[in-house]
Amino acid sequence: MAAVSFGFQEWIDPSMSDLPKPESTDGGPQRPLENENAVNEKDQHFMGMAIHLAQKGLGAVEPNPMVGCVLVRDGQVIATGYHQKFGGPHAEVEALRSLESPAQASGVTAYVSLEPCCHHGKTPPCAQALVDAGVSRVVVAMADPFPKVAGGGLDLLRSAGIETTVGVMQEEAEMLNAPYLKLVRDGRPWVIAKWAMTMDGRIATASGQSQWITGDQARQEVHRLRARVDGIAVGMGTVVADDPMLTARLTNDPSLSSQPAGRFVFCRHRLPALESKLVRSASDIPVTLCVGPEVEHARLAQLEQAGVHVIALHSQESSEMVSEMLHRLGQKQMTNLMLEGGAELLASFFSADQIDECHVYLGPKLFGGESAKGPIGGRGIEQIADALKFRLISLDAFGNDFRATYRRVI
Repeated sequence: MAAVSFGFQEWIDPSMSDLPKPESTDGGPQRPLENENAVNEKDQHFMGMAIHLAQKGLGAVEPNPMVGCVLVRDGQVIATGYHQKFGGPHAEVEALRSLESPAQASGVTAYVSLEPCCHHGKTPPCAQALVDAGVSRVVVAMADPFPKVAGGGLDLLRSAGIETTVGVMQEEAEMLNAPYLKLVRDGRPWVIAKWAMTMDGRIATASGQSQWITGDQARQEVHRLRARVDGIAVGMGTVVADDPMLTARLTNDPSLSSQPAGRFVFCRHRLPALESKLVRSASDIPVTLCVGPEVEHARLAQLEQAGVHVIALHSQESSEMVSEMLHRLGQKQMTNLMLEGGAELLASFFSADQIDECHVYLGPKLFGGESAKGPIGGRGIEQIADALKFRLISLDAFGNDFRATYRRVI
């Protein structure tokens, strides 16, 4: 039962469990809700549909947010749309375009999972498109904190005399677009830490062997995650031990992005060998070295000639390197960064307080041994009260393996 959308279904569905289900979400015939007077239930029902639609843009719209739109008349869905790819039409425009005639939008209620934009970017403003279409009411899950919007879309709708309701399923909408919100508010990408461990919490044997803790199905899910993020990061320990490619090796899945994730290596002291897989493939898929001031700079020129990008960081301290690099990536509008290990890199992000989400794979094996590594190295914490706290988002089984997905509790 492979879940490919970070478990969002698990936390949206419970709030709609007692609502009648629509016959389709593609703009076809819909069954009206039985209780037409239950305005709050109706709003939650249709907003839930909009949020589910929005999820379809996962991995294709970044750094834009995922947005879904549902157009409703008399309790029936007459059109739907979602933001399908970066630079393409937004959800509201997709929904309006799916109508047989523009006149059909007059007097409808539009359910949108994020405040309609009010500025000219790669596409015209969606708030104005709703005004021009003649919708009578707009229900929005959450306001957009992006500075060029930030309430302006709602103001435009209200000034045109359109009734607006804000905050329906706001928590679910914020969870859906948590990476986008972090980028807008904090200027840094969302960090997803992934590791596979045994039942006794080891990521490798005492001798350092780690392949393979989980089976083929679980490893395919890791490739799905690689295909949906903007960047994948490792430390030099992983490069030396595993000589990884860090690519998404998937076939026959048209929903996945065709743009490969950038590959990042944090280098405090050592640099990759010229014959490593990452360096040899750098001309085809971007590789960036995030180097501290103590690396061997004479070798950097050779690596750059091989097609590797180099970002020189000012600090040698690992957590400060992490913070500086995340700000650099945020300036490049990177939304999601995946950490593929190892224990020391995860320790650096842990110390920098920059782990937002964890994908923990549990394999049915026992390694034992005090010297066998756990997922996060470093000194760790001394007091339980200082632990980073997470909440479980989803639990998925892949044969004999399990994946637990956690989100940070702030």
